[in-house]
Amino acid sequence: MENVTTLLRSLCFYSLLYMNPIQAAPDKSALIEIHISYLKLNVSQAPALSNVIEQAEDSGLQGAQLAINDSNTTGNFLKQAFVLHYKDFNLKQELMAQIALDVKDGQQLFIVDAPMDTLIEINRWAEGRQVLIFNVNESSDLLRYQVCLASVLHTTPSDAMKSDAIAQWLLNRRFNQVLLLSGKRGEDIALTDSFKRSAKRFGLKIVAEKSWSFDTDLRRSAQQEVPLFTQTRDDYDVVYVADKSKDFAEYLPFNTFLPRPIAGSAGLEALSWHFVIEQWGAAQLQNRFRALAARNMNELDFSAYLAVRSVAQAVHQQKTAHYPALITYIKSNDFELAAYKGRKLSYRHWSGQLRMPMALVQPHGLVSLSPQTGVLHPNTELDTLGFDIQESQCDPQKRSL
Repeated sequence: MENVTTLLRSLCFYSLLYMNPIQAAPDKSALIEIHISYLKLNVSQAPALSNVIEQAEDSGLQGAQLAINDSNTTGNFLKQAFVLHYKDFNLKQELMAQIALDVKDGQQLFIVDAPMDTLIEINRWAEGRQVLIFNVNESSDLLRYQVCLASVLHTTPSDAMKSDAIAQWLLNRRFNQVLLLSGKRGEDIALTDSFKRSAKRFGLKIVAEKSWSFDTDLRRSAQQEVPLFTQTRDDYDVVYVADKSKDFAEYLPFNTFLPRPIAGSAGLEALSWHFVIEQWGAAQLQNRFRALAARNMNELDFSAYLAVRSVAQAVHQQKTAHYPALITYIKSNDFELAAYKGRKLSYRHWSGQLRMPMALVQPHGLVSLSPQTGVLHPNTELDTLGFDIQESQCDPQKRSL
């Protein structure tokens, strides 16, 4: 009889439990939500003579969105959510007004796709404010060694990083005699100056320097114009071309007076990202991006991806939505970012530049990675690409919050 009574009591208890299950109320306060503003200034590009390559209009945005998706995949398990807010502007004043409004609303993390003068103005405005700006598209060397931006981190590589990467490879292959060709735009002159620095740094000899001043349609006249343009008194091992807009660079391969390889803005290029990179899990990243954007990931996409992932990595590690703590951690020597490059990436505390290996690629294949084997550095060989601390005028103390 006692056993029957005990059984009935148990059945009654479990019936009540089934009818009124105990549910823990969701703790919304435990959710960490991070908002990132992506601001783009639309800049009209001068028409290129060749019209060879056009960049997708959604470049950068798609990379940032993929990073948001990847970050939320991990964040779902950690009670972390990442939200991207994108806006583009035709006037610099509109962008400046938006960033001021966002900061007033409590936003402190920004991805900015804008030219150097706009970044300088944003940094000047941000002085004394706890904000962090990721530069994803401006490659000017001036921002890494002379015009120092305390509130800005650079996920896009500098011109110097790219020219150093190529110069190391040329030295490794003993292509020591270089013919240097340049376009006539200011951006081309900047690339030229950057390579001259790299050539001096790694002991390459520039046997001749020429500036492209033709305005003909090379689709019809490359076979006549280029051989004459590349004829020199002295022999050369390689042609380095500085032509950021690719006005004429793509017509140099197989058209030079001497049959020599091309590097720089055509032929062998130093890039932070290219669709031929497949090692270290990169193939899976490429596939996820193609599924999202229906195209290949480019450098701007990758720079924006790195910016978002830098924030996400800080949140994953620090487990907080406190922006000043996140900013301090990202800028610190403890920060490391896995980014499908074969090694962890980090920011240079003196210039804010993200250290990274550079892929040396031809249009449809990976040739090499720089730093090259045998290039040494007392701390990290990644600092052989671009401006090392003793080469930069930037004060590391001014970069800390």
